[in-house]
Amino acid sequence: MLKLYYSPGSCALASHIALEESGIAYTAERVDFKNSQQTTPEYLAINPKGRVPALVTDRGVLTENPAILTFVAQSAPQARLLPEDPYVFAQAQSFNTYLCSTVHINHAHKMRGYRWAAEENSFADMKRKVPETMAASFGLIERDMLKGPWVMGDQFTVCDPYLFTLGLWLEGDGVDLATLPKVAAHRKRMLERPAVANVVADEKAA
Repeated sequence: MLKLYYSPGSCALASHIALEESGIAYTAERVDFKNSQQTTPEYLAINPKGRVPALVTDRGVLTENPAILTFVAQSAPQARLLPEDPYVFAQAQSFNTYLCSTVHINHAHKMRGYRWAAEENSFADMKRKVPETMAASFGLIERDMLKGPWVMGDQFTVCDPYLFTLGLWLEGDGVDLATLPKVAAHRKRMLERPAVANVVADEKAA
């Protein structure tokens, strides 16, 4: 059985929802970031990066949302969580990679400036920039990338839980959701899905 390590409020929510949507048997274990559980020898033996998500499979451990989302989708073809057409599949991968490599990094500048600089005034400057960079990234998604009703159009895919997850950070990052009507409508549709509601409730209770 698969085992997902996650932390509430983190990007691991995307993989958690994908697993729930897939119908694959799995368990989920919370990593307590408040008590720095991610830096303990026990957890670093699972994921040396000291981050979430981490998915334990019978062949080893997978990390990084784009990889885990693809693995989950391809392990449950009946759930149709990724397009079959090679070009459209690549488009989905392009979307998820953008979330991982650009949008998430924009967000991380708010509280993890120490990853990129050493001076305190640099941290403050990076934090001030977050509303602008997050608004720009989601403005691009709103205008050119979110096809509707789901990211890839009519087919729900693993792109959708990933967009939903990072979109939950917008208000905290100083972005007005009212300026992103398609993203806001997407969030509402996601919350109406039983799998999403189950995972959100489970993580809140954890």
